[in-house]
Amino acid sequence: MFEQTFKNIDDLLYKDSGADSELDYIGQTSWVMFLRYLDELEQDKADEAELKGEEYTFILDEEYRWPKWAMPKDADGNVDHHIALTGPDLVAFVDGKLFPYLARFKQEADNANTIEYKIGEIFSELKNKIQSGYNLREILEYADALPFRASTDKHELSHLYETKIKNMGNAGRNGGQYYTPRPLIRAMINVIDPQIGEKIYDGAAGSCGFLVEAYEYMYERMEKTTDNLKTLQENTLYGKEKKNLAYVIGIMNMILHGIEAPNIIHTNTLGENIRDIQEKNRYHVILANPPFGGKERPEVQQNFDIKTGETAFLFMQHFIKSLKTGGRAAIVIKNTVLSNTDNASVALRKLLLEGSNLHTILDLPGGTFTGAGVKTVVLFFEKGEPTKKIWYYQLDPGRNMGKTNPLNDADMASFIELQKTKPETEQSWNIKVADIDETTFDLSVKNPNTPEEAPLRSPEEILDEMFFLDKETKAILKSIKELV
Repeated sequence: MFEQTFKNIDDLLYKDSGADSELDYIGQTSWVMFLRYLDELEQDKADEAELKGEEYTFILDEEYRWPKWAMPKDADGNVDHHIALTGPDLVAFVDGKLFPYLARFKQEADNANTIEYKIGEIFSELKNKIQSGYNLREILEYADALPFRASTDKHELSHLYETKIKNMGNAGRNGGQYYTPRPLIRAMINVIDPQIGEKIYDGAAGSCGFLVEAYEYMYERMEKTTDNLKTLQENTLYGKEKKNLAYVIGIMNMILHGIEAPNIIHTNTLGENIRDIQEKNRYHVILANPPFGGKERPEVQQNFDIKTGETAFLFMQHFIKSLKTGGRAAIVIKNTVLSNTDNASVALRKLLLEGSNLHTILDLPGGTFTGAGVKTVVLFFEKGEPTKKIWYYQLDPGRNMGKTNPLNDADMASFIELQKTKPETEQSWNIKVADIDETTFDLSVKNPNTPEEAPLRSPEEILDEMFFLDKETKAILKSIKELV
């Protein structure tokens, strides 16, 4: 039922002239679903208050509540088409009254951790792109049929929403930034093993995949006491996200996973001067896949000790600084961070090795990230003691990776198990930091335990051989002619 509902909404968005891509589809679906969810949340709180003999104060004025503008119903519980807005009237209300009203909550909220602030933030950043009020009327009716109250319903909704995020990640180069393969995230969390009471942070949160998977991991393993549940809900998961759409998708993703008012701040993480980060701003666990390939302006680079335009390298400095002493991190980053010879890359490796125990490097195969051809690694480290030994693991699923053959949990099982003991195998090996070149701190992935394949020759080498063989052939033909 849910899957068909999502498909029906996508079909309507496809027909609408205002939504052009998968990115638009999920953005528009998100704001509609958010308001549907908000209505259920308010109804639940009103019911709870009534049971206690108390009165509940609704967040939204009556005119802007879902049952009033979106789904006014008659005595039989059907949409009352006599008073329900539709066509141009519906679009005019949404664009001219609803969105401006909701956007004001950002200024009026007590603080950024409230649901009121999230409402204001979301509707300050998103715009309604559905141009046909008739399409919008149908979309609202489909959304109204989605049940948010039962945990089983929420679980299925969250699964479908994750599928939409994944499809968006596959939709092209703009979508890839939102989606890290969930089997990889789960493996990283399994190795880091976050515990209740620890604060977990992703400064490049995207669709909040790391945070929702950390929530699931901890929820399954912890004792279900009132205090633990409150701690997990309110004081455990933290994130920052710069992009408007990613922020909204991340908030919605966390809400669907059961986190009522996510601690996600809409900001450019790199705009923060790392010299201002104090102990109270630090975290026990950092899990992230920061964007790479981006270029930051000189004024942003001034916030960092190691100056570079490469976004991922600036994020690495931010993460190191944001980690508590003894804190643990797992960061996805492009593999050139291990071997580049520019000053910033060398300085970053030196900083990491001298201030943290970089105990594990997971080398990922090409195609792990669909739509992105960049080779990546995952760095696992603990802040405090310097690195003495690094264990490398070269992931080889035994097939070409891509959209039709994505990473799965079984691919990660051997890594998770072997990481506990860090043995030498055909796919894994250890190196001592004492043996690393101290001028470059080169950490390149060079597996000493597999038979070396003949390296691919350069075009120049091939041309040289062709020229040599051609010359040799001419000499042989000449000698044959002389014999004849």
